[in-house]
Amino acid sequence: MVDPSHGELSITRQCRLVSIARSSYYYEGRGESPLNLELMRLIDEQFMETPFYGSRQMTRWLRRQGYTVSRKRVRRLMRLLGLQAVFQRPRTSQPHPEHRIYPYLLRDLAITRANQVWCADVTYIPLERGFLYLVAVMDWASRKVLSWRLSNTLEPSFCVEALEEALGRYGVPEIFNTDQGSQFTSLDFTRVLKGAGVRISMDGKGRWMDNVFIERLWRSLKYEQVYLAEYTTGSEARAGIGWWMAFYNERRPHSSLGDRTPEEAYADETAARRPGLRPASSQPDAEAA
Repeated sequence: MVDPSHGELSITRQCRLVSIARSSYYYEGRGESPLNLELMRLIDEQFMETPFYGSRQMTRWLRRQGYTVSRKRVRRLMRLLGLQAVFQRPRTSQPHPEHRIYPYLLRDLAITRANQVWCADVTYIPLERGFLYLVAVMDWASRKVLSWRLSNTLEPSFCVEALEEALGRYGVPEIFNTDQGSQFTSLDFTRVLKGAGVRISMDGKGRWMDNVFIERLWRSLKYEQVYLAEYTTGSEARAGIGWWMAFYNERRPHSSLGDRTPEEAYADETAARRPGLRPASSQPDAEAA
């Protein structure tokens, strides 16, 4: 897919065109055993149903499915998946001293227009013999996915690339909200936001509801595409997710958006703020004209 001997396109440009992080091209991954990959798929699917399961309860659930697993193993796999039960617990570790945690700015804030608040999150995508990580940047008001990237590592670079693409294509939001994951607290990621003059907001620790719309995006993506497709390779995952993201943005209406698609809602919101333009939903039909 990426041709290092290409005479016109650099590796960086090729990676950007196929929506992968450049670091993923050079990365030589450490494989998990087939059993661990199966456990990760089961854990991820069950966590979508019971996000309050911690490692102890998830271990019990897996044992009831016939798997002989230890809590230590389940805890490691859940950490690898980036899953944490949605309840508050005592803080047991300190963040890196250079990774500042920013306050949550969305409480009691009325979010009514496009580019007022963007959000981002990372989720796990299972493959037949491995797994990838997916990041998406979303406009909160319209639910439109502005950019996404796949990576086989949790290095911040693929999140930074998705952020830079969204800023380059859609301009600058007022607020950018994420969880406290190390990719988003990294200096590389926050430096881009600060350089663009964006206010940074971060969820309370363990509070997935603070970023609820992108959590709903993951649920829809996985039940409507990922779990059904059962990807074998990264190329299949990229093609399938790309198809679904386009479907979600352009053809999947939301009742909360007045039965508009995210693309229509975003276009209406941005057009309404341009002098002399009307939202697409208020344009006269061609026959009426």
